[in-house]
Amino acid sequence: MEGARRRARPEGVTVSERSILVVAHTGRPESLGAAVDVIGLLTAAGVHAVVDPESLDDLRAATDGAALRVLGADIAVGELELVIVLGGDGTILRAAELARGGSAPLLGINLGHVGFLAESERDDLASAVARALDRDYLVEERMTLSVRVKHGSEVVYETWALNEATVEKASRERMLEVVIEVDGRPLSSFGCDGVVMSTPTGSTAYAFSAGGPIVWPSLDALLLVPLSAHALFARPLVVGPNSSLAVEVLDRTQGVGVLWCDGRRAVDLPRGARVVARRSSTPVRLARLHPGPFTDRLVNKFALPVHGWRGPIDEEGRLS
Repeated sequence: MEGARRRARPEGVTVSERSILVVAHTGRPESLGAAVDVIGLLTAAGVHAVVDPESLDDLRAATDGAALRVLGADIAVGELELVIVLGGDGTILRAAELARGGSAPLLGINLGHVGFLAESERDDLASAVARALDRDYLVEERMTLSVRVKHGSEVVYETWALNEATVEKASRERMLEVVIEVDGRPLSSFGCDGVVMSTPTGSTAYAFSAGGPIVWPSLDALLLVPLSAHALFARPLVVGPNSSLAVEVLDRTQGVGVLWCDGRRAVDLPRGARVVARRSSTPVRLARLHPGPFTDRLVNKFALPVHGWRGPIDEEGRLS
């Protein structure tokens, strides 16, 4: 099983008090159309359809003035029961950012390529909404990173990440000079294009493309993966969930670096800046309609060849 699963439980509110956030990439016709369909289904069921301010104008125009609630203005994050996300993993990362600070799980409905976070497919849209309304889903918790940037003794920036925090060079022609640290102790220094600090969820994202290992989401761990490092010792590292990872931009770096979190939030890193990543106390909660082995997601995502496998499995999913 992926991550920690909990069955959704009714919150003890009446139907008229229920609020569900709908997040979609409204610049794409298919995503906009799916959002309109979902809003119609929620409204027909007497549930408040909530949208984020960035999408309000597009959705208000597409739904002919439907009674939409606006996140932050009409409905607080803590009042949300669920977030329905229409799109791929990138849209889910945006939804996780919007829902941060609340306890509403994210139900991803994939509209593009097979994703690791999206749960259902476009053809199952009406069924997925019906099950969401019935609260017929399990909730899986994914660990996140707490990220701090320090300059001297001062904390100059704080954020979080579901996938990864990446320290990168800001100029293509310049190399980033860094020293990496584990649990408050220096491990190695080298020149590189950057360093990825990742969760298990992010092990199939940027860290994977950089040659890092795939880590099953059920494992609590932190990953550190150097990017194109000029060093003899620059292997990916996997450490325990209570460890801390740090990347310091050395004074000999020419220019500045940049910190990216989930590819969405960025801040410049001057020489001497230090980025520290730890496990956050606030996980991201994913709603699952069809819990299944993470192995199957890998096979589907990467189209892995499994022809010829003869491992017999009984009706309960156990090898016989």
